[in-house]
Amino acid sequence: MTQSKAKLIGLTGGIGTGKSTLSDMIRERGYTVIDADKIARQLVEKGLHAYRSIVDIFGEDILQEDGEINRKALGKIVFNDEDQRIKLNSIVHPHIFDYMKYLVDKNIDMCEIIFLDIPLLFEEYDNIREYGIIFDEIWLVYTDRKIQVQRIMERDKISEEDAISRIDAQMDIEDKKHMASEILDNSGRREELKRQLDILFERV
Repeated sequence: MTQSKAKLIGLTGGIGTGKSTLSDMIRERGYTVIDADKIARQLVEKGLHAYRSIVDIFGEDILQEDGEINRKALGKIVFNDEDQRIKLNSIVHPHIFDYMKYLVDKNIDMCEIIFLDIPLLFEEYDNIREYGIIFDEIWLVYTDRKIQVQRIMERDKISEEDAISRIDAQMDIEDKKHMASEILDNSGRREELKRQLDILFERV
């Protein structure tokens, strides 16, 4: 395995904790952030291999009128059925991690630090390592469960029940706290998250 020249830092957090906000702050500083969610959206576009596999398994009821996958309809299925969620992950995750490794290798000689934004980083940790992605550090964006539920309901315009089912589909955020190198508490204002990030950048 080629030794990384850039430091690899994983970014993760529970749904609704504000991980995307943190990634945006890091991009604003000029750092490279490889985003697993953005890659996933590209990989399931109409006509691609992952798209065809998803439609074969979940049926055409998950499609919009234009033939693209209705992410809300698919989410409704997988967030309420673990077996279906495992099926979906088994389709898209290999493509995501393979492409992330390609992007890491592409940028490894040009960056001091590469950030990898992966929502299910801890859940998929062993699988990610199999693709040769070895983290130097993992930063976790944290909020308590009550704030998570409120943010998801407001952001996605869904019920409290649906918000809770999405949170429960992931590893408990309290367990993730024990596995992270650094924890950024995003329970308050954006300025406070930025202040914590400033402190971390002084160290790295």
